[in-house]
Amino acid sequence: QVQLVESGGGLVQAGGSLRLVCTASGSIFRFNTMAWYRRPPGKQRELVAAITSGGDTSYADSVKGRFTISRDNAKNTAYLQMNSLKPEDTAVYYCNFVPFNSWGQGTQVTVSS
Repeated sequence: QVQLVESGGGLVQAGGSLRLVCTASGSIFRFNTMAWYRRPPGKQRELVAAITSGGDTSYADSVKGRFTISRDNAKNTAYLQMNSLKPEDTAVYYCNFVPFNSWGQGTQVTVSS
């Protein structure tokens, strides 16, 4: 089984920063790309950022220049550094492998205006 645990969310004022952490365990050796997703209140889950085992990254247009995804392959850990947060970034954030259709609990990010 693949286990994904997200942490680092919280309440932050607009313009502030948060760093999310994702720890993966289990049968993950067959997966290459890790990603962060988010689900805003009342909306569908969307891809935020992705990173390959080689370090290639991609970002949603809405977060480019503000968010940075990284990973530590040895620790099976992914990170999402979120700067210049906006109220529209408010969502439950999830990490996962691509492709994979099982999800952890996510971590809540709330940005106040």
